This record gives sequence, C-alpha cells and structure tokens, in this order.
Amino acid sequence: MPKLLDFPIIVINFKTYLESLGDRGMRIAKDAESVSNETGVCICVAPQFTDIKSIANAVSIPVFAQHVDPYPPGSYTGSVSVEAIKDAGAIGSILNHSEKKLQLASIFAAVKMLKNAGMFSLVCAEDVEPAMAVAALSPTMLAVEPPELIGTGIPVSKARPEIVSESVQRIRSINREIKILCGAGITRGDDVRRAIELGSDGVLLASGVVKAKDPRAVIKEMAEAVLSSR
Repeated sequence: MPKLLDFPIIVINFKTYLESLGDRGMRIAKDAESVSNETGVCICVAPQFTDIKSIANAVSIPVFAQHVDPYPPGSYTGSVSVEAIKDAGAIGSILNHSEKKLQLASIFAAVKMLKNAGMFSLVCAEDVEPAMAVAALSPTMLAVEPPELIGTGIPVSKARPEIVSESVQRIRSINREIKILCGAGITRGDDVRRAIELGSDGVLLASGVVKAKDPRAVIKEMAEAVLSSR
C-alpha cells in the first residue's frame, strides 16, 4: 500500500462544507500535505466524494472516503462501494460517523470488505459502550466522538476527558492493535496535545480546519502539538 499511516495522526474530515468543495478542498489538502512534509506528522484528509480522485492524484498524504456502503459492485443504486473509493485513490474510509450512522452488522461488513481490499477503516463511536462494541470488529482506527460536542469548538478531551481515557483503557484491554482517535470539538493545538496525553493515537476533526480563516496555520499548530507530545 503506497500511503501508509503513522501515529499519532491527524485526520481532517471535509464533510460537505462549501469551504472544502472543489478547488477549496484541494487547497486544504495541499496545505495538509505541506505541513506533513514539513513536520513529519501523518495527516490524512477525507474529501467530498466528487473530489477524492483529483485530490488523491495531487497529494502524497493518505486520502480516505467519508463513508462506504457494505455492498459489492452491482445493483445498488446510490451506494458507494469499496471498489469505487479504492479506484478513486482512497486508501480507507470513515464509517458510522454520527451524521452517517450504520447498524453494527453493516459496520462489521464494511470493515471486513475494506480489510479484504487491503484498505483501512476508521469507525466512529459516540461513547465508551458503543466503542467497546465496535472494538470487537477490529477496525484499523476507532474515533470516540460524543455527537453533542461535534462542531461546537468544545473538545471532548476537555469537556469529557473520562470518555477518552476510559475508552483507551477498555479498548486496549480487548485489542491493542486498534488505534484510538479523539474527535468532536477539536480546534486548537492544545486540544490535540491533551487528547494524546489522555492516551489517544491522534484526532479526527472537521470544522476546526475546514472553516478556519487560515487552515494551514491551524493544521501547523496541530502538527506541532503532535510533535511536542511524542
């Protein structure tokens, strides 16, 4: 696999914001690549579906899809297959974001399909108990994201640090291979630093970068926080 993951990692979800669409998304991806090359920190981007191919062809950093459906190629109108995102240049996918939830059986099927295709999975969970259920599926990464904090600018690492620390402890008691990310409300380098101090292997964020006045400056601040936490 050409673009491997390294930890601690920063994963930037572009969602469907206008600020991350088309050329604007390309600029954010290029900023992320520039900071990654400058600092050595692994930064992954999850563009909008229509931009995956152009961004994956333009940057050397890992590119994920924001979602994939657990269906094989065939008569599944409107669905997004693992084969489609791989062909576009993605090396993995986010699954079960609170804005795109899946049943546990569908998560399991999608994780398995990604694994069989030689791709990575990043599964989101809202709290400790859902995280434990997801951990049993052995995804590559598991992001703990309380939905009430998403997009608020209030980081879970400060508002509810016990969720992060308890998730880390209990998930690693099941499977130490799973990388645990901290999500929701991450907007500053200090949020990243605190998340890593609590035991996480990185962060998943969106608006903190995508809607920032200077996305590159925010990405750089976060990457420097990763470096200072190593």
